Amino acid sequence: MSTKNPRVAVVGATGAVGREMLSILEQRNFPASEIVPFASSRSVGIKLPFAGEELTVVELKEDSFKGFDLALFSAGGGTSTKFAPLAAEQGCVVVDNSSAWRMDPKKPLVVPEVNPQDLDWHDGIIANPNCSTIQMVVALQPIHKAAKIKRIVVSTYQAVSGSGQKAINELETQVSRLFNGKSIVPDVYPHQIAFNCLPQIDVFLDNGYTKEEMKMVNETVKIMGDESIKVTATTVRVPVFYAHSEAVNIETEKKLTPEECRNILAGAPGITVADYPEKSLYPMAIEATGEDDVFVGRIREDFTVDNGLNMWIVSDNIRKGAALNTIQIAETLIERDLLRVP
Repeated sequence: MSTKNPRVAVVGATGAVGREMLSILEQRNFPASEIVPFASSRSVGIKLPFAGEELTVVELKEDSFKGFDLALFSAGGGTSTKFAPLAAEQGCVVVDNSSAWRMDPKKPLVVPEVNPQDLDWHDGIIANPNCSTIQMVVALQPIHKAAKIKRIVVSTYQAVSGSGQKAINELETQVSRLFNGKSIVPDVYPHQIAFNCLPQIDVFLDNGYTKEEMKMVNETVKIMGDESIKVTATTVRVPVFYAHSEAVNIETEKKLTPEECRNILAGAPGITVADYPEKSLYPMAIEATGEDDVFVGRIREDFTVDNGLNMWIVSDNIRKGAALNTIQIAETLIERDLLRVP
Protein backbone atom coordinates (compact mmCIF):
# COMPACT_ATOMS: atom_id res chain seq x y z
CA MET A 1 0.00 0.00 0.00
CA SER A 2 1.09 3.55 -0.69
CA THR A 3 -0.37 6.71 0.78
CA LYS A 4 0.58 8.47 -2.46
CA ASN A 5 -1.30 5.93 -4.60
CA PRO A 6 -3.93 4.67 -2.18
CA ARG A 7 -6.26 1.76 -2.57
CA VAL A 8 -9.70 3.35 -2.37
CA ALA A 9 -13.07 2.01 -1.25
CA VAL A 10 -16.18 3.94 -2.33
CA VAL A 11 -19.00 3.06 0.07
CA GLY A 12 -22.53 3.65 -1.17
CA ALA A 13 -21.24 3.63 -4.74
CA THR A 14 -24.62 3.01 -6.40
CA GLY A 15 -26.29 6.12 -4.95
CA ALA A 16 -26.36 9.54 -6.62
CA VAL A 17 -23.42 10.90 -4.60
CA GLY A 18 -21.47 7.64 -4.86
CA ARG A 19 -21.77 7.63 -8.64
CA GLU A 20 -20.72 11.29 -8.70
CA MET A 21 -17.69 10.40 -6.59
CA LEU A 22 -16.61 7.81 -9.15
CA SER A 23 -17.10 10.31 -11.95
CA ILE A 24 -15.02 12.96 -10.18
CA LEU A 25 -12.28 10.49 -9.26
CA GLU A 26 -11.99 9.75 -12.97
CA GLN A 27 -12.18 13.39 -14.08
CA ARG A 28 -9.50 14.52 -11.63
CA ASN A 29 -7.19 11.57 -12.32
CA PHE A 30 -7.15 10.72 -8.63
CA PRO A 31 -3.91 8.77 -7.99
CA ALA A 32 -5.53 5.54 -6.78
CA SER A 33 -3.81 2.21 -7.25
CA GLU A 34 -7.27 0.60 -7.19
CA ILE A 35 -10.87 1.73 -6.69
CA VAL A 36 -13.47 -0.72 -5.40
CA PRO A 37 -17.18 0.21 -5.14
CA PHE A 38 -19.10 -1.13 -2.13
CA ALA A 39 -22.83 -1.22 -1.44
CA SER A 40 -25.44 -3.37 0.30
CA SER A 41 -26.09 -6.97 -0.70
CA ARG A 42 -28.94 -6.01 -3.04
CA SER A 43 -26.53 -4.09 -5.27
CA VAL A 44 -23.81 -6.74 -5.50
CA GLY A 45 -22.68 -7.35 -9.06
CA ILE A 46 -23.88 -4.08 -10.51
CA LYS A 47 -21.43 -2.72 -13.07
CA LEU A 48 -20.43 0.94 -12.78
CA PRO A 49 -18.57 2.75 -15.59
CA PHE A 50 -15.11 4.06 -14.79
CA ALA A 51 -12.32 5.23 -17.10
CA GLY A 52 -13.67 3.35 -20.10
CA GLU A 53 -14.06 0.14 -18.14
CA GLU A 54 -16.44 -1.21 -15.52
CA LEU A 55 -16.16 -1.62 -11.77
CA THR A 56 -18.15 -4.40 -10.10
CA VAL A 57 -20.01 -3.54 -6.89
CA VAL A 58 -18.92 -5.60 -3.87
CA GLU A 59 -20.99 -6.24 -0.73
CA LEU A 60 -20.05 -4.08 2.25
CA LYS A 61 -19.02 -6.26 5.20
CA GLU A 62 -17.35 -5.69 8.55
CA ASP A 63 -13.96 -6.85 7.26
CA SER A 64 -14.19 -5.12 3.87
CA PHE A 65 -11.51 -2.51 4.57
CA LYS A 66 -8.49 -4.72 5.10
CA GLY A 67 -5.81 -3.62 2.66
CA PHE A 68 -7.44 -0.26 1.86
CA ASP A 69 -5.86 3.12 2.58
CA LEU A 70 -8.89 5.34 2.02
CA ALA A 71 -12.67 4.97 2.21
CA LEU A 72 -15.08 7.53 0.80
CA PHE A 73 -18.47 7.06 2.49
CA SER A 74 -21.82 8.13 1.08
CA ALA A 75 -24.24 5.62 2.51
CA GLY A 76 -26.17 7.32 5.31
CA GLY A 77 -25.58 7.89 8.99
CA GLY A 78 -26.46 4.38 10.13
CA THR A 79 -23.95 2.79 7.79
CA SER A 80 -21.29 5.33 8.72
CA THR A 81 -21.84 4.88 12.45
CA LYS A 82 -21.36 1.12 12.11
CA PHE A 83 -18.67 0.82 9.44
CA ALA A 84 -16.49 3.95 9.70
CA PRO A 85 -14.92 2.92 13.04
CA LEU A 86 -14.35 -0.57 11.67
CA ALA A 87 -12.60 0.88 8.65
CA ALA A 88 -10.38 3.05 10.84
CA GLU A 89 -9.54 0.07 13.02
CA GLN A 90 -8.41 -1.76 9.88
CA GLY A 91 -6.01 1.09 9.03
CA CYS A 92 -8.21 2.90 6.52
CA VAL A 93 -8.79 6.67 6.65
CA VAL A 94 -12.48 7.49 6.25
CA VAL A 95 -13.98 10.62 4.69
CA ASP A 96 -17.66 10.46 5.59
CA ASN A 97 -20.42 12.32 3.80
CA SER A 98 -23.18 11.69 6.36
CA SER A 99 -24.08 13.78 9.40
CA ALA A 100 -22.94 11.06 11.82
CA TRP A 101 -19.58 12.57 12.80
CA ARG A 102 -19.89 16.25 11.94
CA MET A 103 -20.32 17.64 15.43
CA ASP A 104 -18.07 15.10 17.17
CA PRO A 105 -15.37 17.31 18.74
CA LYS A 106 -12.77 14.62 18.01
CA LYS A 107 -13.54 14.54 14.28
CA PRO A 108 -12.42 17.29 11.86
CA LEU A 109 -15.21 18.87 9.78
CA VAL A 110 -13.42 20.08 6.68
CA VAL A 111 -13.83 22.24 3.61
CA PRO A 112 -10.37 22.28 1.99
CA GLU A 113 -10.62 25.91 0.85
CA VAL A 114 -11.44 26.94 4.43
CA ASN A 115 -9.79 24.77 7.11
CA PRO A 116 -7.39 22.18 5.63
CA GLN A 117 -5.23 22.50 8.75
CA ASP A 118 -7.88 20.67 10.78
CA LEU A 119 -6.97 17.47 8.93
CA ASP A 120 -3.72 17.44 10.92
CA TRP A 121 -5.54 16.14 14.00
CA HIS A 122 -7.77 13.50 12.41
CA ASP A 123 -8.07 10.13 14.18
CA GLY A 124 -8.99 8.12 11.10
CA ILE A 125 -12.46 9.58 10.51
CA ILE A 126 -13.06 12.95 8.81
CA ALA A 127 -16.50 14.47 8.35
CA ASN A 128 -17.73 16.13 5.18
CA PRO A 129 -20.07 19.04 6.02
CA ASN A 130 -23.68 19.60 5.02
CA CYS A 131 -24.05 20.73 1.40
CA SER A 132 -25.67 24.06 2.22
CA THR A 133 -22.96 24.84 4.77
CA ILE A 134 -20.10 24.02 2.39
CA GLN A 135 -20.98 26.55 -0.28
CA MET A 136 -21.62 29.30 2.26
CA VAL A 137 -18.34 28.95 4.15
CA VAL A 138 -16.33 28.76 0.91
CA ALA A 139 -17.70 32.21 0.07
CA LEU A 140 -17.54 33.68 3.57
CA GLN A 141 -14.12 32.55 4.79
CA PRO A 142 -12.14 35.02 2.59
CA ILE A 143 -14.39 37.83 3.84
CA HIS A 144 -13.96 36.69 7.44
CA LYS A 145 -10.18 36.77 7.07
CA ALA A 146 -10.32 40.28 5.65
CA ALA A 147 -12.94 41.90 7.87
CA LYS A 148 -14.05 39.42 10.59
CA ILE A 149 -17.69 38.40 10.29
CA LYS A 150 -19.78 39.03 13.40
CA ARG A 151 -23.17 37.75 12.26
CA ILE A 152 -24.63 35.66 9.42
CA VAL A 153 -28.28 35.50 8.38
CA VAL A 154 -28.93 32.92 5.65
CA SER A 155 -32.03 31.81 3.80
CA THR A 156 -31.62 28.82 1.51
CA TYR A 157 -33.43 27.67 -1.63
CA GLN A 158 -32.46 24.01 -1.78
CA ALA A 159 -32.86 21.60 -4.69
CA VAL A 160 -34.79 18.35 -4.33
CA SER A 161 -31.69 16.30 -5.20
CA GLY A 162 -30.61 16.99 -1.63
CA SER A 163 -33.27 14.46 -0.63
CA GLY A 164 -32.06 11.80 -3.06
CA GLN A 165 -33.28 10.18 -6.25
CA LYS A 166 -36.77 9.52 -4.89
CA ALA A 167 -37.29 13.26 -4.46
CA ILE A 168 -36.10 13.96 -8.00
CA ASN A 169 -38.56 11.37 -9.27
CA GLU A 170 -41.35 12.84 -7.14
CA LEU A 171 -40.87 16.34 -8.57
CA GLU A 172 -40.84 14.96 -12.13
CA THR A 173 -43.98 12.92 -11.49
CA GLN A 174 -45.86 15.75 -9.80
CA VAL A 175 -45.12 18.21 -12.61
CA SER A 176 -46.23 15.71 -15.23
CA ARG A 177 -49.43 14.77 -13.42
CA LEU A 178 -50.40 18.35 -12.63
CA PHE A 179 -49.87 19.42 -16.24
CA ASN A 180 -52.17 16.59 -17.30
CA GLY A 181 -54.87 17.48 -14.80
CA LYS A 182 -54.23 14.50 -12.55
CA SER A 183 -54.13 14.37 -8.76
CA ILE A 184 -50.95 13.83 -6.77
CA VAL A 185 -50.14 12.21 -3.44
CA PRO A 186 -46.93 13.53 -1.80
CA ASP A 187 -44.56 10.84 -0.58
CA VAL A 188 -41.02 12.13 -0.01
CA TYR A 189 -42.18 15.51 1.29
CA PRO A 190 -45.13 16.31 3.57
CA HIS A 191 -46.66 18.57 0.90
CA GLN A 192 -46.63 19.07 -2.86
CA ILE A 193 -43.18 20.22 -4.03
CA ALA A 194 -44.05 20.99 -7.67
CA PHE A 195 -44.68 24.74 -8.08
CA ASN A 196 -44.31 25.16 -4.33
CA CYS A 197 -41.76 26.07 -1.65
CA LEU A 198 -41.52 24.12 1.60
CA PRO A 199 -40.03 25.96 4.61
CA GLN A 200 -39.07 22.65 6.18
CA ILE A 201 -35.95 20.59 5.54
CA ASP A 202 -35.60 17.66 7.93
CA VAL A 203 -37.51 17.55 11.22
CA PHE A 204 -38.41 20.41 13.53
CA LEU A 205 -36.54 20.68 16.82
CA ASP A 206 -37.77 21.96 20.18
CA ASN A 207 -36.33 25.42 19.49
CA GLY A 208 -38.56 25.87 16.42
CA TYR A 209 -35.70 25.46 13.95
CA THR A 210 -35.32 22.47 11.68
CA LYS A 211 -32.43 20.06 11.94
CA GLU A 212 -31.07 21.39 8.63
CA GLU A 213 -31.08 24.96 9.96
CA MET A 214 -29.19 23.99 13.10
CA LYS A 215 -26.68 22.06 11.00
CA MET A 216 -25.83 25.32 9.24
CA VAL A 217 -25.57 27.18 12.54
CA ASN A 218 -23.32 24.66 14.30
CA GLU A 219 -21.22 23.50 11.35
CA THR A 220 -20.37 27.04 10.25
CA VAL A 221 -18.88 27.88 13.63
CA LYS A 222 -16.88 24.63 13.76
CA ILE A 223 -15.50 24.92 10.22
CA MET A 224 -14.60 28.60 10.46
CA GLY A 225 -13.12 28.02 13.91
CA ASP A 226 -14.67 31.08 15.52
CA GLU A 227 -17.34 30.63 18.17
CA SER A 228 -17.98 34.38 18.26
CA ILE A 229 -19.76 34.25 14.87
CA LYS A 230 -23.53 34.40 15.30
CA VAL A 231 -25.50 32.42 12.72
CA THR A 232 -29.22 32.10 12.06
CA ALA A 233 -30.78 30.18 9.19
CA THR A 234 -34.05 29.48 7.39
CA THR A 235 -33.84 26.54 4.99
CA VAL A 236 -36.40 26.05 2.22
CA ARG A 237 -36.94 23.25 -0.30
CA VAL A 238 -37.76 24.55 -3.77
CA PRO A 239 -38.83 22.81 -7.03
CA VAL A 240 -35.35 22.81 -8.57
CA PHE A 241 -33.56 19.57 -9.45
CA TYR A 242 -29.92 20.45 -8.80
CA ALA A 243 -27.91 23.24 -7.09
CA HIS A 244 -28.71 25.08 -3.89
CA SER A 245 -29.10 28.86 -3.77
CA GLU A 246 -28.64 31.03 -0.70
CA ALA A 247 -29.42 34.63 0.22
CA VAL A 248 -26.76 35.58 2.77
CA ASN A 249 -26.55 38.71 4.89
CA ILE A 250 -23.42 39.37 6.93
CA GLU A 251 -22.24 41.98 9.38
CA THR A 252 -18.48 42.51 9.72
CA GLU A 253 -16.27 44.29 12.24
CA LYS A 254 -14.34 46.11 9.50
CA LYS A 255 -16.26 47.82 6.75
CA LEU A 256 -15.96 46.38 3.25
CA THR A 257 -17.45 48.00 0.19
CA PRO A 258 -19.17 45.74 -2.32
CA GLU A 259 -16.29 46.30 -4.74
CA GLU A 260 -13.72 45.31 -2.11
CA CYS A 261 -15.77 42.20 -1.39
CA ARG A 262 -15.89 41.29 -5.09
CA ASN A 263 -12.14 41.68 -5.38
CA ILE A 264 -11.51 39.49 -2.34
CA LEU A 265 -13.79 36.75 -3.63
CA ALA A 266 -12.42 36.94 -7.17
CA GLY A 267 -8.99 36.01 -5.82
CA ALA A 268 -10.18 33.21 -3.55
CA PRO A 269 -9.97 29.49 -4.44
CA GLY A 270 -13.09 27.68 -5.57
CA ILE A 271 -15.13 30.82 -6.21
CA THR A 272 -16.49 32.41 -9.37
CA VAL A 273 -17.87 35.93 -9.02
CA ALA A 274 -20.83 36.54 -11.34
CA ASP A 275 -22.10 39.98 -10.45
CA TYR A 276 -23.29 42.13 -13.34
CA PRO A 277 -26.88 42.99 -12.40
CA GLU A 278 -27.13 45.65 -15.08
CA LYS A 279 -26.80 42.82 -17.61
CA SER A 280 -29.03 40.46 -15.58
CA LEU A 281 -25.98 38.31 -14.89
CA TYR A 282 -25.94 36.62 -11.50
CA PRO A 283 -25.54 33.05 -10.22
CA MET A 284 -28.34 30.64 -11.11
CA ALA A 285 -28.94 27.02 -10.27
CA ILE A 286 -29.20 25.93 -13.90
CA GLU A 287 -25.74 27.33 -14.64
CA ALA A 288 -24.08 26.05 -11.45
CA THR A 289 -25.22 22.47 -12.07
CA GLY A 290 -22.29 20.24 -12.94
CA GLU A 291 -19.72 22.91 -12.02
CA ASP A 292 -17.03 22.69 -9.34
CA ASP A 293 -17.03 26.29 -8.14
CA VAL A 294 -19.20 28.21 -5.72
CA PHE A 295 -20.80 31.14 -7.57
CA VAL A 296 -21.34 34.49 -5.84
CA GLY A 297 -23.25 37.56 -7.02
CA ARG A 298 -25.76 40.26 -6.04
CA ILE A 299 -23.09 41.67 -3.71
CA ARG A 300 -24.44 44.89 -2.25
CA GLU A 301 -24.43 46.96 0.89
CA ASP A 302 -26.95 46.40 3.65
CA PHE A 303 -27.86 49.96 4.59
CA THR A 304 -29.58 48.95 7.84
CA VAL A 305 -26.30 48.29 9.69
CA ASP A 306 -22.89 49.97 9.67
CA ASN A 307 -20.90 47.12 8.13
CA GLY A 308 -23.46 44.97 6.37
CA LEU A 309 -23.36 43.14 3.04
CA ASN A 310 -25.85 41.00 1.13
CA MET A 311 -24.91 38.36 -1.41
CA TRP A 312 -26.35 35.45 -3.42
CA ILE A 313 -24.46 32.13 -3.34
CA VAL A 314 -25.16 29.16 -5.63
CA SER A 315 -23.46 25.78 -5.96
CA ASP A 316 -24.13 22.24 -7.16
CA ASN A 317 -25.19 20.41 -4.00
CA ILE A 318 -24.34 16.93 -5.31
CA ARG A 319 -20.98 17.99 -6.68
CA LYS A 320 -19.27 20.58 -4.47
CA GLY A 321 -21.81 20.03 -1.71
CA ALA A 322 -21.01 16.33 -1.40
CA ALA A 323 -18.86 14.30 -3.79
CA LEU A 324 -16.28 16.88 -4.86
CA ASN A 325 -15.61 18.20 -1.37
CA THR A 326 -15.11 14.62 -0.16
CA ILE A 327 -12.53 13.98 -2.87
CA GLN A 328 -10.83 17.33 -2.27
CA ILE A 329 -10.41 16.26 1.35
CA ALA A 330 -8.81 13.03 0.14
CA GLU A 331 -6.49 14.94 -2.18
CA THR A 332 -5.49 17.25 0.68
CA LEU A 333 -4.75 14.27 2.90
CA ILE A 334 -2.33 13.00 0.26
CA GLU A 335 -0.75 16.44 -0.22
CA ARG A 336 -0.21 16.84 3.53
CA ASP A 337 0.97 13.24 3.95
CA LEU A 338 -1.89 12.52 6.36
CA LEU A 339 -3.38 9.45 4.70
CA ARG A 340 -2.76 7.14 7.66
CA VAL A 341 -4.61 6.26 10.85
CA PRO A 342 -2.72 7.57 13.91
